Amino acid sequence: IFLCRANHLNDLKKENFSLKLRIYFLEEKIQQKFEESGDDVHKRNIELKVEVESLKNELEEKQQLVDKALSTAESLSNQSEAELQRRLAERQEEISHMQEILQTKVQLLQEEAELARSEAERMASLADSESQRCLALEREMVERMEERMEESGGSGGPFTQHAVADKDR
Repeated sequence: IFLCRANHLNDLKKENFSLKLRIYFLEEKIQQKFEESGDDVHKRNIELKVEVESLKNELEEKQQLVDKALSTAESLSNQSEAELQRRLAERQEEISHMQEILQTKVQLLQEEAELARSEAERMASLADSESQRCLALEREMVERMEERMEESGGSGGPFTQHAVADKDR
């Protein structure tokens, strides 16, 4: 048992030494790669710094362009707003002028309507008085006809009665 354990311990020591040797060589290999890549990393770092500065400059130029575009847009917006205000004022002035014209026309039409109404009333009054005059003339004519008929000796009966009936219609 002791011999078995001693062999086993001896095997473990050999394996341990082998692993330590392996670790040593791997660390040495990593160190070499790191030293080789260290130059690459240093170069890449410089390239990235140059690229960062270039991008900063480009960003600053773009920001200036954006600021300029914003300023131009605000200016155009103000000009457009002023133009819209001017047009609105013109349209309101036109509307006001048209309202005045329409009010004048409405007033003239109302005056003409009043004149026409007055003329119609005058004509109706004239027609009424003319109608009254005609009726009076008819009555007078009927009375004279009756008088003549009586003078001539006829009764004039149906003719006179018929004329009076027509006259009342």
